[in-house]
This record gives sequence, C-alpha cells and structure tokens, in this order.
Amino acid sequence: MVYSGLMNTILFGTAGIPASSPGSSTADGIRHIKTLDLDALEIEFVRQVYLNNKTALEVAEAAGETGVKLSAHAPYYLNLNAIEPEKLAKSRAILTRAAQIAALAGARNLVFHPGYYLKSTPEETYDKIRENLAKVKDQLAETADVDINLSPETSGKPSQFGTLDEVLKLCTSIENVTPCIVFAHLHAYAGKVNTYDEFFAVLTQVERTLGKDALANLHMHVSGIHYGPKGELKHLLLDESDFNYTELLQALIDADAGGVMICESPSLEDDALILKSTYNRLKAKS
Repeated sequence: MVYSGLMNTILFGTAGIPASSPGSSTADGIRHIKTLDLDALEIEFVRQVYLNNKTALEVAEAAGETGVKLSAHAPYYLNLNAIEPEKLAKSRAILTRAAQIAALAGARNLVFHPGYYLKSTPEETYDKIRENLAKVKDQLAETADVDINLSPETSGKPSQFGTLDEVLKLCTSIENVTPCIVFAHLHAYAGKVNTYDEFFAVLTQVERTLGKDALANLHMHVSGIHYGPKGELKHLLLDESDFNYTELLQALIDADAGGVMICESPSLEDDALILKSTYNRLKAKS
C-alpha cells in the first residue's frame, strides 16, 4: 500500500464542486474550495468519467496552484461481482479509465463501490471481487504514469459487499489498495458504530490490520445519514441526523489519526466547515 507520508491531522473537503462555487468546472470548484478555507475536493464521476486528458491536466494545475488535495469517486454502477462476463469486463474498463484520468488530475485516491453479493456467498463475492480488482491493477501497471490508490469503500447496505473486515482484507491482499472508511455507512449498516468507543474500535482495527501509516493517512467520508432495516436510505445534514460526528472527531484526535475527510451531506461546504471547525476546537483542547 502507498501512503504519502505521515499526516496526523485531518484535511476537510467536499464530495464534488461546492454549491456556492461561482464557476461550474472542477477547476473552478477547486479554486473556490480554497476561498472557503477548506482543504480538499473529491471529483465525482457519478455517471461517467467526465474529464478528458486536457481537462484533467487543468484540474491538476488548479490543485497545484491552491494546494487543495484531490481524490475521485468512480462511477457508481460498476460491479466487480457481476454475473455476466460482459458486465464484468465493462466494470473493469470503467474503473481502469477512472483511475487513469484521476491520476492525471492529481488525485491521490480513487474511491469505488466494489459490488453486490447478488446470489453469491460473502466468501465467493470476496474472491471474485479480488480477482477482478487484481486484473484492474495489472492493467494499470502497464501504464507507467498511473500513480493512485484504489480505495474500496465500506458499504451502507447489507446487500452490498464492503464490511470493514472485507475492505481491510482487500487492502492487505493487493498492493496500492487502501480503504475509504465511510463512517456514515458503518453507522447505517446496522444502526451501530455511533459512539466514541465504537469509532475508536474502527480506528484500532485499521491500525492493527494495515499499520500506523494507514491510520495517519486515512481517506474518509462523513455525512448525516437516514437508514432503515436494509441500511442506508439517503444522506442528511449533519445536524438533522443522529450521526455523532463530534465523538468521531474526538476519536480521530485521540487515535492520532490523519488524512482527508470528505463531506457528502446535502449542504457540502456548510457541513464540511462544521466538521473542520469542530475538529479544530476539539484539537485545541487536546
């Protein structure tokens, strides 16, 4: 696994271009992030990889000028456990293309949903996703200029592959695969993981499994979350949900964790600023 040096502080940003950005391009959004006193932006390839080689370089230039840290999210519809061979091939191609463009844009992590269990057992699903992710890594290895961590995210639904154990196991088995810990998903999965002790236990498991460097360079998603018996339903504003973000931030401080926290709430920049100000206040007391 590749980490970019011990950070031991949290940088805060938005999942996509802030709503208040005066311009609509990703480069515009990056420059606006800087004016908001935020630190990071995740490029959202929700439906397609919308950047090309030219615009990706423009994004990299904007990030270089501002110091804003970039990550990206691959299109949501890929499934590395698809039954049909053509769907599997398409999913691998989508993930490969997203990684190539994200790396060109200067992103450190490419977040993605690994897939669904469908009719497979968790063990069968893990083996198939690992096999197909390894094929993507082999494809990327043939492109010398692709330097990016592939980051499977923890899932918010029992129907989706991506328990914390499954994600961390993937990260130990394939080089340059690092986790995206979606704390709202961990909470929505079964209505748990919402206390200081539970958050600290997650961080302890990450460190025990992947080491101190991983804990010092986490990639995280946070938002309020609405959930039911089948898990995640939709994202909410932090202060309109039961998600205990203050205790999460305190646990991160006490664990001496660092990295990037991306806000996915409906009010991206407002809640990202709430997270950053709360973190700074808590850290000042520590």
